[in-house]
Amino acid sequence: MGHAGAAAAAVRYLGPRSVEALPRPELRCVREDERAPVDPGEFRRVLGAFASGVTVITAPAGDGSGGPAGFACQSFSSLSLEPPLVCFMVGRSSTTWPRIARAGVFCVNVLGAGQEELCRGFAVSGADKFAGVAYDTAPVSGAPRLAGVAAWIDCTVHAVHTGGDHLIVVGRVDALGAKGPGDPLLFHRGRFARLDGG
Repeated sequence: MGHAGAAAAAVRYLGPRSVEALPRPELRCVREDERAPVDPGEFRRVLGAFASGVTVITAPAGDGSGGPAGFACQSFSSLSLEPPLVCFMVGRSSTTWPRIARAGVFCVNVLGAGQEELCRGFAVSGADKFAGVAYDTAPVSGAPRLAGVAAWIDCTVHAVHTGGDHLIVVGRVDALGAKGPGDPLLFHRGRFARLDGG
């Protein structure tokens, strides 16, 4: 639904009140000369004030891939309710992303408080990230669903967009579940955190 459709829906909802449709925004790219120089260290420091949840994105083993794929990811978000979409961001230089892309499916494992070591294991490069890690398979994708996580979201890759030095991966949710009440694992100001401030 575009702006005009949204405005028409608002008119129907509000009844006889007068509501003017908003003009369509002008869509354009930001030119290089419009970008204010931002120091990368300062960018990281300031954005670190935003607390985020911590996830592990996994994909099933592909032909000749040597096992399932996975990486720690804090840039995850819900995106749309209808259809049910989520998204995560991954560095364009990631060696894990091509394996997930080839699989075409993934499972988001939302980590709970106390799963810091699990996250660290999936944040390293070049190691067998699944060594000693208990998991079963997500019901639709077959991607690893890690034991003890706070929640899991089983997805099919819906779209991939570029975003600077990262890719924005949109997934359509096929199945999901949560273990119930429990504190999430958070990342804040460059370290793990908990809701109780620990």
